[in-house]
Amino acid sequence: MHVLDSSAFIHEYHTAEEMASIPAVEEELEDESAYRYDAMEGAGMHIHIPADNTVETIERAAAETGDAEELSDTDVRLIAAAFELDGTLVTDDYAMQNVAEHLGVVVEVIAREGISEQREWRFQCQGCGREFDDHRDRCPICGSDLSRKNPA
Repeated sequence: MHVLDSSAFIHEYHTAEEMASIPAVEEELEDESAYRYDAMEGAGMHIHIPADNTVETIERAAAETGDAEELSDTDVRLIAAAFELDGTLVTDDYAMQNVAEHLGVVVEVIAREGISEQREWRFQCQGCGREFDDHRDRCPICGSDLSRKNPA
């Protein structure tokens, strides 16, 4: 089962495999892309609504990889759908790819190169320079903003 992100509809993705998506993807689409979503739903594309506990699992995984701030609710629910359906997530979104691969979900990219490595981001204080593994709104030491940085 291939679980389709909005980029799959925008780039007119095709596969012979069974397809699924979530209702929130249709809300993100406009014009021709929205028409393709409707047409694929009419042709048998499965519409999946992931369970709340699975969504929570994805949110925890996104926090672990440092991608939580980059993912929308729709992104989280798409990863959850692929996780529940044991499917392949079809997306061009790097943060989604990172979280999906962290969870062992297979990812297929469409128009871009996929990620070459999984990352667990670090967060650095803009004031005192200290680094943290988890994202916080402010540095607990000096109160300055934190920014995401590549751990390499």
